Amino acid sequence: MRANKLRQIWAEGNAVVNGWLAIPNSFSAETMAHQGWDSLTIDLQHGVNDYLAAVNMLTAISTTDTVPVVRVPWLDPGILMKMLDAGAYGVICPMINTAEDAEKLVASTHYPPRGTRSFGPIRAFLYGGQDYPDHANDTIVTFAMIETRQGLDNLEEILKVDGLDAIYIGPSDLSLALGCKPTFDDVEPPVVEAIEYILAKCQERGLVAGIHNGTPEFALKRVAMGFQFVTISSDARLMAAGAQQVLGRMHQGMGSGGSGGY
Repeated sequence: MRANKLRQIWAEGNAVVNGWLAIPNSFSAETMAHQGWDSLTIDLQHGVNDYLAAVNMLTAISTTDTVPVVRVPWLDPGILMKMLDAGAYGVICPMINTAEDAEKLVASTHYPPRGTRSFGPIRAFLYGGQDYPDHANDTIVTFAMIETRQGLDNLEEILKVDGLDAIYIGPSDLSLALGCKPTFDDVEPPVVEAIEYILAKCQERGLVAGIHNGTPEFALKRVAMGFQFVTISSDARLMAAGAQQVLGRMHQGMGSGGSGGY
């Protein structure tokens, strides 16, 4: 079976640099994949992607060594299994609030006897190899998102669930849960404390800690703290920022004339 580069990077003590795909398009996904990200996450929760778009995007990512990850919309065994069958090598599940949630997540992402995943890796055979069923349980990476007060309160029990590989922090939802303004980087003190707590508990249990970031500068700070999976912005945000930069330079060069014609 194809090795999972995420596990290789973590085994070496390094951090994964993850990109984020909100745009439902195989060409944009392929373009992002060719830029050198360690992994790319297709967002089915808040991105405008559906299953068919995601399958095309997984195929496009497969033209590179970038590891394909999917954030599912919810803790639903059906979509978790379907995305793994489509060739995702990691899944991120939002709103894991209890140990029971984490157990359901792990069960849905592992074949028996470790879990309850149904057999049918229709595209995963093509991506992972014909021995996929023999090694999938030890190759796929399962992330649980901690982003609520309930999740924080139950964190230690969640981390004890066997088969959970990593925790992913959504700073915006975590901020809302703690009564703060939703943002990625410059979070308020209660959120800073919660993030540090989650990281420390992950390190105690030997699990990987991941987090979403708005800028590479902040992602580097998170890596220095000990995070081993850092996401930077998204394809939509990067495209908008690049367009703004180009237009800003154009408008500056044109003076006060604006862009009403050339």
